[in-house]
Amino acid sequence: MIRRLILSYVALVAVALAAFTVPVAFTLTAQLRGDTEESVRREATTMALLLGDGDAPARQALARMARAYADETPGTVEGVAADGRGELEPLSPPARPGDPAFDEALRHGRTTVDWGSRLVWGPELVVTVPVFARRDGSGAPDTAVGERGAPAERIVGAVRVRYATADLTDRLWRIWGFRAILAVGVLAVAAGLGAIVARLLTKPLRQLNDMASRFGDGDLTARSPVTGPQETQTLARTLNQGAERLDTLVASQRIFVADASHQLRTPLTALRLSLDNIADGVDDEFVREDVDQATAEVVRMSRLVSGLLVLARAEAKVSAPEPLALRELVEERLKVWRPAADERGVTIVLTGEADDLPRVLAGPGNLDQVLDNVLSNALEVSPDRGTITVRIETGGPEEVILEVLDQGPGMSAAEQARAFDRFWRGQGLTGRSGSGLGLAIVRQLVTDDGGGVALRDAPGGGLCVRILLRTGAEGPRWISPRPGAPRSGG
Repeated sequence: MIRRLILSYVALVAVALAAFTVPVAFTLTAQLRGDTEESVRREATTMALLLGDGDAPARQALARMARAYADETPGTVEGVAADGRGELEPLSPPARPGDPAFDEALRHGRTTVDWGSRLVWGPELVVTVPVFARRDGSGAPDTAVGERGAPAERIVGAVRVRYATADLTDRLWRIWGFRAILAVGVLAVAAGLGAIVARLLTKPLRQLNDMASRFGDGDLTARSPVTGPQETQTLARTLNQGAERLDTLVASQRIFVADASHQLRTPLTALRLSLDNIADGVDDEFVREDVDQATAEVVRMSRLVSGLLVLARAEAKVSAPEPLALRELVEERLKVWRPAADERGVTIVLTGEADDLPRVLAGPGNLDQVLDNVLSNALEVSPDRGTITVRIETGGPEEVILEVLDQGPGMSAAEQARAFDRFWRGQGLTGRSGSGLGLAIVRQLVTDDGGGVALRDAPGGGLCVRILLRTGAEGPRWISPRPGAPRSGG
């Protein structure tokens, strides 16, 4: 919008400049041409009058005038006698006396002007005027009888002035060049003023856009200043009021989820203990099977409640990211998970860079939750005696990449498309199903810390969970999410 406003403003100024400057430049060009033609014609006519007098003083004055004219101006003077071949003293004869301009002057007594080009002018201006005999030997005018019997002055020759137009061209360039430079300067100033005015006019809109961007990123506390024209002030108030209502509703929902999850933990724990006690005192195989199924559902519900509580806390963003040693944290979590992996003969391997690895930014406990969920999913889908590979590498000047690769069976396109949906559950190889919140929690925690998470096929089969973590204060550098997920969502 700013660019359009600037272009519109500059275009308006350009039209105004063209409307006022171009006609003036054309007028000055026409005036320069007219003044030059009039001056050269006047000089040629004066020389023709001196030649027409025919006396010695006039010819001496003409000779001096012709020499001075050639010295002081870029012009030269030529002359021919009435027969078109003889010299007209004291003027130099032309190189080509028999051209149409001389013919017009000698036969018809007409003055001709030739600029050499239809476009402004050519290399030189040529003015040819006839020379009339002004007096005979007795001092009376020398006349002859015209075609219709009327007395006419006798033509004794023609005078031509060749005036080089190089100086006129320089002056023409100065006329147009000065106005062109002035126009460019005015347009530059107009562009600068237009940019300032456009930014002032669009500042309220940019503030609204910043507020909308922050709001879209999950910052429900974002508000827009109420500034600018009346229309933008009304829009800002409306958006702020809507944001207040939405923030209140979301906060209430989070509080409810967190409170409900917390309150449900105690009765679920008591229910599980009661079921364990019942299972210990029952000898009937069918009853024990029912109790085991009920216990499994209570366990699943406990995991679901815990996931909801973690997700509610993650969405609330109660902690700021802080620098952590990623490799040390990964090694610590792998020590916790290796016993469970050893029970099924699954090997967990840590590879990648070990030295000079920068610290990553993450909220307290966030990376622990992320690793636990990803490793739990990887172990769920890994076959017995399989391998889970955890790889750490530097992805750029401000990022570190953590990858967890399993050797699971793969996924369908439909499952990949729903990978990070809440409460979506895949089926792992062990037959256990998760809460459906694991990957949703992973994405929420990683993105809250300014990173990104994506899924891709692992080399040789299985899945690769690729997690990008920030190492500095720069903004997040995202890995484009690709549809896909591990076989278990939690």
